Amino acid sequence: MLHNKIPIRKRIFDLLVAGMLVIILSPLLLVTAILVRIRHGKPVLFGQKRPGYKGNIFQIYKFRTMTNDRKPDGNLLPDEDRLTRLGRILRATSIDELPELFNVLRGEMSIVGPRPLLVQYLDRYTPEQARRHDVLPGITGWAQVNGRNAIEWGEKFRLDVWYVDNWSFWLDMKILLLTFWKVIKREGISQPGHATAEEFMGSQKS
Repeated sequence: MLHNKIPIRKRIFDLLVAGMLVIILSPLLLVTAILVRIRHGKPVLFGQKRPGYKGNIFQIYKFRTMTNDRKPDGNLLPDEDRLTRLGRILRATSIDELPELFNVLRGEMSIVGPRPLLVQYLDRYTPEQARRHDVLPGITGWAQVNGRNAIEWGEKFRLDVWYVDNWSFWLDMKILLLTFWKVIKREGISQPGHATAEEFMGSQKS
């Protein structure tokens, strides 16, 4: 169980795994960056403010999966129209998430933990749901291996809080193994009828 602090052994594990993966996957990172630059243009990385441990805001980075195509009035086209074939492949394989390894090295994220969501969601959580911020957010997590984007928000948050209350090193290892399996099977990438996860509007609509 995590008691409002980050265990040293979890941090050491994060540094070792993230550092090793950055070195091993550096050719893949380079090739992906080139492909994204050719297909989607600048910038290669998508940066966005997200709440982390205790709700502290940080900048998360991913490979871009969408273009910046706009309507005649200047507004962006819907997500499903801007999501490219390359973007779908990056999401299906979770390659778009790899730049988050640098967030892990910086101490803003963990390899395993509740996914960092949008800042505007902070005021929409119930006190129980907000407990998901009692740990560092992760690249993968208990909710991701139990449905990812295909499950409803209320169930995601229940799984996130369960992780906070039941954390162990072996649970993290189990989640990592299940993550590899889910990526291979390409399960739960998006919610039915949505190119991306549907917006969380509050617990009454979760």
